[in-house]
Amino acid sequence: HQVNLEYLARVVFANAGGLAYPDTVVGTDSHTTMINGVGVLGWGVGGIEAEAAMLGQPSTMLIPEVIGVKLTGRLSEGATATDLVLTVTEMLRKRGVVEKFVEFFGDGLAQLPLADRATIANMAPEYGATCGIFPVDEETLRYLRLTGRAEDLIALVREYAMAQGMWRLDGAPDPEYTDVLHLDLASVQPSLAGPKRPQDRVRLADMQLAYRDAFQRDQDKWASRGPAKVADGSANYELADGAVVIAAITSCTNTSNPAVMIGAGLLARNARRRGLGVKPWVKTSLAPGSKVVTDYLTRSELIDDLEALGFHVVGFHVVGYGCTTCIGNSGPLNAPISRAIADNRLSVASVLSGNRNFEGRVHQEVRMNFLASPPLVVAYAIAGTVDLDLTQDPIGNGSDGKPVYLRDIWPSSREIHEFVGRSVSVEMFARTYADVFHGDERWRGISVPSTKTYAWDEDSTYIQNPPYFAGMPRKAPGLPTVRGARCLALFGDSITTDHISPAGAIRKDSPAGLYLQQQGVVPADFNSYGSRRGNHEVMMRGTFANPRIKNLMVPGVEGGVTCYQPGGEQLYIYDAAMKYIAAGVPLVVIAGKEYGTGSSRDWAAKGTNLLGVKAVIAETFERIHRANLVGMGVFPLTFQDGQNAASLGLDGSEMFDFDGLNAGSRQASVRATRGDGEVTAFQVNVRVDTPKEWEYMDNGGILHFVLRQLAA
Repeated sequence: HQVNLEYLARVVFANAGGLAYPDTVVGTDSHTTMINGVGVLGWGVGGIEAEAAMLGQPSTMLIPEVIGVKLTGRLSEGATATDLVLTVTEMLRKRGVVEKFVEFFGDGLAQLPLADRATIANMAPEYGATCGIFPVDEETLRYLRLTGRAEDLIALVREYAMAQGMWRLDGAPDPEYTDVLHLDLASVQPSLAGPKRPQDRVRLADMQLAYRDAFQRDQDKWASRGPAKVADGSANYELADGAVVIAAITSCTNTSNPAVMIGAGLLARNARRRGLGVKPWVKTSLAPGSKVVTDYLTRSELIDDLEALGFHVVGFHVVGYGCTTCIGNSGPLNAPISRAIADNRLSVASVLSGNRNFEGRVHQEVRMNFLASPPLVVAYAIAGTVDLDLTQDPIGNGSDGKPVYLRDIWPSSREIHEFVGRSVSVEMFARTYADVFHGDERWRGISVPSTKTYAWDEDSTYIQNPPYFAGMPRKAPGLPTVRGARCLALFGDSITTDHISPAGAIRKDSPAGLYLQQQGVVPADFNSYGSRRGNHEVMMRGTFANPRIKNLMVPGVEGGVTCYQPGGEQLYIYDAAMKYIAAGVPLVVIAGKEYGTGSSRDWAAKGTNLLGVKAVIAETFERIHRANLVGMGVFPLTFQDGQNAASLGLDGSEMFDFDGLNAGSRQASVRATRGDGEVTAFQVNVRVDTPKEWEYMDNGGILHFVLRQLAA
């Protein structure tokens, strides 16, 4: 996303015949929307839909409503783009913008640098929109020039945008929208979000109260026996609840923004000068999405200050360019810390400049995760705990023994912008992208067989031939009849794609971990679910295997377990699914609101399909996951307004029969029969939205449809 913003995007294209047209993009990741910051319309889709598009299929959708967000004023001193985007995310989630376009307008845009716009656009999936687009104006052109785009392209963008009515001018009449929300930028305050959803914004001044409230709520499931004495190498310390064990500057959302990155470096410099350091239990990392960040941190001479506080910058102590802690690739904590957390049931925290903090995503041993700006990540690494008020309490004691407060080391907006102005240059972008397609020696040294089809390695534990097309007939089988189905899992609200298909570490006692050990892979070589997504045997065992997922059929238990029916035997979800498949029993999943929030992870739908699930009934779906379920031939169904599993008295022990799942139907009937014979009948909405999607369902999935077309 950062490379697209800094190099690939053109905003306006012109073909050989002289026809100009808007730049657009459909990407295989939800944060494709970052490019909306420069006025390029784009959004993310699941890998399943992308695979079909690469084979010639159109991408279909219902025409969306467009919600306008009018921005006025300017950010106050001390407020960052991260604080702004967390405020926008909270506001738009409250309004409800799933499957809608969001467009930002108003004279406040004149005060908003392009990097800040990109930060807001990047988090469109967090506030639920298909996209969050900005208009083209002088700031857009300034950014194109800064990042080394050609002058003739910049001239074309200006001329085209003006001719087409896409150019923003101060004082212009407001466009017409389905609905309009207003935000005064001056009202934005320093904030974080957490402990488990990006829309749960917390003012910095309220962080200690928010932590303590979350800690008390968590004690029913995870009763603390802390604090713990830890001996970690030469360091001996006490590890308490609320300790920050991970502090990560990560994610394209914020690392694409020079102001917050320079701000983090200046805060590190000021802290170092006062004799402050990072607490010994904090694992720090910095992983930007572009090599340009390394260049301007070096040029600004702030790189040594970040290094001194443990934020090892790529190119010096290599962490990586791209998704790290934000996607769960934080790596292990030091063994003594892990033991202390487990033995004493500590509720520890991470603070990261990422875009998502869902349960179990950042690190399986970390129960609370807070999103924050890069400067606040550095600040909490120094403080070492979220159990304090950084607006009132000292962040630590300086080398003179006197208390130092966050306000003492926080850089001013003027200082940040001066550093950005003299540290970020067009030459950096030109040099970084001069040979971007060339690759390093390792990339160029990869041996690539010159075959037309992939040669499967039957012994590989990373890539296996998936079973989607085994025994597939040339003719479409038609829509499935779902009768006598059992509930595989019953969930509450905000079940994310990280809950459904984790991307992080694989536990050795999980079905996937046990499988890998059976294949001769030792736990140290497990890698992650994300790295093994080419092996369906691992991924289907990882489906619904998040250690923090809560199946309401097994109250009080966290993790991927369920009750096999009839009888209620408690099994891993994978083991129960295989038992149902062997018995020829179709499955359903029942959930609450916002089912499938998060990454456009196709494995959340692929795994669901491979476990034998034929339908998912939820109160609401997130856009990409609903489409992914259709792409895998799984019916996405929603309860009627005002109804849910609780109001209907469903507990997951019932047998389900569906009627009316016919091509083009908008509603279907469900009969849920309890063990005593009592029946609950209710209607569901069928969220197969377009005629093309019904064709996919008729074929058992989008790829089956494509293959049959190719075969014909």
